[in-house]
Amino acid sequence: MIADTTSIPAQKPSLMGQALLALHRSGACRLAPRSLAGSGVIFMLHRVRADDGRAFAPNRILEITPDFLDETIRLVKERGYRCLSLDEAVNRIEAGDRSERFAVFTLDDGYRDNLTDALPVFARHEVPFTLYLTTGLPDGTAEIWWVALERVIDQAEEIEANLPGGARRFPTRTAEEKQTAWKGIYWPLRQLPEADLRAEVRRLASLHGIDVAAITRELALSWDEVRRLAAHPLASVEAHTAAHFAQAGLSAHDARIDIERGLERMEAELGRRPRHFSYPYGDPSSAGERDFALAEALGFRSATTTRKGMIHPAHGKRLWSLPRLSLNGDFQDRRMLDALLSGLPFALARPIRSLGID
Repeated sequence: MIADTTSIPAQKPSLMGQALLALHRSGACRLAPRSLAGSGVIFMLHRVRADDGRAFAPNRILEITPDFLDETIRLVKERGYRCLSLDEAVNRIEAGDRSERFAVFTLDDGYRDNLTDALPVFARHEVPFTLYLTTGLPDGTAEIWWVALERVIDQAEEIEANLPGGARRFPTRTAEEKQTAWKGIYWPLRQLPEADLRAEVRRLASLHGIDVAAITRELALSWDEVRRLAAHPLASVEAHTAAHFAQAGLSAHDARIDIERGLERMEAELGRRPRHFSYPYGDPSSAGERDFALAEALGFRSATTTRKGMIHPAHGKRLWSLPRLSLNGDFQDRRMLDALLSGLPFALARPIRSLGID
């Protein structure tokens, strides 16, 4: 079958994107052992909205368009995947059922476009999906600090940030300078305790006239909107903490409190206790064995990370550290997705991770 290239991004693909295209072009993905693709896939999304074409948009990796979501659903169905609810998929993982491959769609955090832009696509295809909700977003207490930082850099001509190695000044007049500043500020800030990270972003936002609380009101679902989404027969709303702090960066006591506060708010607002959980950020530095054990102890049926990979039979014994495949805004290309679904890129990456490079 000739690949559909209608969703190829206009900009030059990243190095990873180029590697995925090369794998697809070589035919290696079609020849890869079927076992590499595992028994299924859990997709991770954040935002679903039209691309606004901005030159500086570092958080675009967290966004896909409604058209690409539509194309993704069509592709997985063409490839023989059965689209399941998270509950149904966990039943299969637990039972070691490999009778047919499954696909699960999950969305993290709680953005308003999950209701306005994503739900219509899922409904049109009759595909179930899960929203992992950070309750501080509809409460108005959680900060979407990564968007606040983007907006600070976007509107500034120069920015001075207090980073782990000391204060650094960045020119931010051009899109290229802004991108350099983002990399020079975002990643060092991620090394800080998250309370300090957020305090620095708040300081920068105040200095540059950005209202952090207004960003949450602008982008996040309200509780009434969460209830509308939860009432849809295809939707389930599950847990993603109250404040969206990296669990591994908190004490065991504080990590538990953050999860339990979120559970209490969801029970109060939605009348049910979530059965599934997703770790904020979810990478190895943000969630580890202690956090997996905590999710199990709190009675969740499953918990998902952002560790990359397909679902394999061994995950039946690792239900609280399930990997996902990110629908990344940089990889909105059917051929890249096809390469990822083969499981080959993850198999090729394992030797690199074993050397401690990843």
